[in-house]
Amino acid sequence: MDKGDRVKQGTQSRRDQVADALRTRIQSGDLLPGDSLPTQKALMEEFDVERGVVRKALDLLKREQLLADVGRGSPPRVAEPRSPDTEAPRAAGVELADRIKLAFRAPHVTLDALNLTTETLTQALAPTVMRIATGEQRAPASITARILVPSPDAQLAIPQLIGDPTDDRPLQRLHDLVELHARSLHHTLRNLRERNLVPKVSVEVRGVPLTPTSKLYVLNDTEALMGYYRVLRREVEYKNEMMAIHDVLGLNAPLFHYSSGPDSRDEHDAAFVEHSRMWFESLWTSIAVPYPIGY
Repeated sequence: MDKGDRVKQGTQSRRDQVADALRTRIQSGDLLPGDSLPTQKALMEEFDVERGVVRKALDLLKREQLLADVGRGSPPRVAEPRSPDTEAPRAAGVELADRIKLAFRAPHVTLDALNLTTETLTQALAPTVMRIATGEQRAPASITARILVPSPDAQLAIPQLIGDPTDDRPLQRLHDLVELHARSLHHTLRNLRERNLVPKVSVEVRGVPLTPTSKLYVLNDTEALMGYYRVLRREVEYKNEMMAIHDVLGLNAPLFHYSSGPDSRDEHDAAFVEHSRMWFESLWTSIAVPYPIGY
């Protein structure tokens, strides 16, 4: 083996030592998804190696899909876990709960949602709120939630009584559900402020004269989750009477995830997030009006 081969082998050995140490920290949970690694200078000093060795170690971990943002001028971050199971769209209640858990690690959380009743969102928030309340997860400094739901006076296409679309009982039932879940969501988030866990909390619900055919969630302006409502025939009870209606169910609807953050797949992901954010903003600042929620 000549001198050049020995130098190359030595560099790879030191690269592997650095990579092994960082990999262990990631796999053990010392570094969590979204956490930033130390700077290259700090890693050089910690492992007593040259900058080129650190860069090679970081590149190796990126190829293993353990790191994101490598080579962008700032310390890389631990990538979100990706597997064949999580690549496919998952049920809204499961996917949204997982994304909210990660989004709430940011110091300032923003949550924009367009949905039919906010039931899925309220349920998805509960595990993260519980972890914050018990001290298992660090609380953000602020939470801003903006929720869009159908206006109570809008003539919606769905839900609809089968055989008599002029019967307004399905719409009355819908708005009872909206008020129920919106009050619960409002209470859940405001309770974090009242318990001095989150210093600043803002929750606002507005109505729009639209029939939602899909649900949209924009988290921290860097993630968008979208799923379609599928129209179903259902038997429901309202004021002690059974009704056959055309309705939609969203809790188990698949949610498609798009990101402009470190786990973004390509430029189309980032474009979808940006246009989703702009579309929501256009509704919020134009035809949306405060939703009358009783407390």
